[in-house]
Amino acid sequence: MSDKIKQSPTNDGIREVSKNLPAVGLVATESNAEWIAAEILRIHSRAHQAIVTAAVDTNLQALTFARWLDAEVIVPSGNLAETETPRERLRLFAKQAGYPGLVYHGEEKGSVNLPASREALKNTENFTIDARLEPVTDTEPTVMVGIPAYNEAATIGTVVESAREYADTVLVVDDGSTDDTVEVAEAAGATVYEHDRNVGYGGALNSIFDQADRGNADYLVVLDADGQHDPSDIPELIERQRESKAEIVIGNRFDEAAETEMPLYRRFGLFTVNFMTNLSVGILNPSKRLSDTQSGFRVYSQKAISSLAADNSIGDRMDASTNILYHAYSNNYQIAEAPTTIDYDVEASNNLGPVEHGLMLVGNIVRTVEREHPIMLLCVPGVTCVVIGIIFIHFTMFNYIQSGSFPLGYALASTTFTIIGILSSFTGIILHSLDLYRQ
Repeated sequence: MSDKIKQSPTNDGIREVSKNLPAVGLVATESNAEWIAAEILRIHSRAHQAIVTAAVDTNLQALTFARWLDAEVIVPSGNLAETETPRERLRLFAKQAGYPGLVYHGEEKGSVNLPASREALKNTENFTIDARLEPVTDTEPTVMVGIPAYNEAATIGTVVESAREYADTVLVVDDGSTDDTVEVAEAAGATVYEHDRNVGYGGALNSIFDQADRGNADYLVVLDADGQHDPSDIPELIERQRESKAEIVIGNRFDEAAETEMPLYRRFGLFTVNFMTNLSVGILNPSKRLSDTQSGFRVYSQKAISSLAADNSIGDRMDASTNILYHAYSNNYQIAEAPTTIDYDVEASNNLGPVEHGLMLVGNIVRTVEREHPIMLLCVPGVTCVVIGIIFIHFTMFNYIQSGSFPLGYALASTTFTIIGILSSFTGIILHSLDLYRQ
């Protein structure tokens, strides 16, 4: 699958990077790949073009990131190889490309102060100036909002515009839409990352985690594209993350402070799934249970972003939300919840019916418990069946001795329960042994 990323419009409505503004020159090294990616996203979001080169001709990860993010990349062995320094190479390229000037960042850390750099360039006759920097220690934590979208042209524009008020970057991952989702999202101010084909909700989440990790976002907020989630709740969820230091904060629809009118059938289904999910991860204490395991409105810390971006087991389908919780518990991550507002008076974007969706979630939970907790799922019920079988054997023998007639019903019940119990117990023991062997 070949994916591509498109430039985002700015607050002033610019759809592409502008050649009327000076370009920003960056120098890639072996150790600054993440910084390069974050700086390119920041530069492009303000309509400037980033031009990246390296001091030596080598296959640097930073240059790979730069190509993925649509920066201009100048390899040292190219047409400008005769230039002595990266600065001169960047200057010649920017001049030939028609930019009015070049802001040179060099190999330093920190972010370019673009307004100050433009002002400095305007007050000099030189084509190239050293960038005016904003020290990293002085910057606020960056917030990225990630929105998975599939054929959401009717609502994505409003969602993006609302989310931009609370985020540094709004990233829409278009999962192979056949409508105008991409165009509407770009016009509203989002950076759009496109899938060539539809791979599912989980696949879109995987791309969001990957892009947030490359962009070095401090907080990643994931919400739905259909307008159910209220972006004005974003600051409260982030504040909850700061206070609790939790790696994941979930927008809780069942909190007393939540303003949600949930249909009764949905409430019952989610109660069942929530109970099974908590049980599957071993949470037996009611005070520690998660109240809303299926909410798609979540905030992730930088630590969670990095580990989820590297996890290939999340899956592509709608059960990805549950798989993320399993990932969190397997990594001993803390999970917190905050009240959120959900609007169910919107056209449902989930192409699965509620019954099919619920059965898929339950099936995923059962498979996970079978894999992670075979003793609880198989051995405990198996032993229980054996005990019931022994009780029926007792009734069978007692009735036969007392009446002289053989009670066929009791005999069949005792045989059935005993065989099922023995098979279940041995299966659980074998799976548990295999799990210990894998570890």
